Amino acid sequence: MPHSHFAVSHRYALALVSVLVLAAAGGIFWYSRAMANASFNEAGGSPVEAAAAPDDDAQSGTGILLGLARDAMHDGRLVAPAGSNAYEFYLSVLQLEPENPTARDALRESFPRAAVEIERTINQKDLEEARREIDLLREFDRDNFTLTLLGGKLSAARNIVMRQHEAEAERIQQAAGRNAAAM
Repeated sequence: MPHSHFAVSHRYALALVSVLVLAAAGGIFWYSRAMANASFNEAGGSPVEAAAAPDDDAQSGTGILLGLARDAMHDGRLVAPAGSNAYEFYLSVLQLEPENPTARDALRESFPRAAVEIERTINQKDLEEARREIDLLREFDRDNFTLTLLGGKLSAARNIVMRQHEAEAERIQQAAGRNAAAM
């Protein structure tokens, strides 16, 4: 029981850190935009011209996300931890720009390595994390056969763990029955 509480707390902590990182990135972006507009206005630009200037919000957000994704790839955070991995950052880029070639190419090229990481996670019996990672890859390529195979392996691993737990419960019940009969 305490182990699952720690895992939940750990996930909330990761989510909180991710939100804080994105908030900081947004603050930096907002500050740089405000400074750019102030410089533009000081240089003689009118508010109408500032409004007519091309809006780089999506491009700047995309740039930040691509940088975060590259850093995550460099650090070996391809699909984990939740909220701070390359796949999630690249998928966020695709939400801003659905046809972004950099994000699409990176996701496609890293798919085989991500599948290997997921298989390793399954082998380590971290089954909930493996489910999250499979779902993450499905956001990019829902019909990929490799994901079907990984889903089958995950299901088999869950069945094995369930049988192990049932056998352990049976052993505990038998031991308790022997102890009760001995008294």
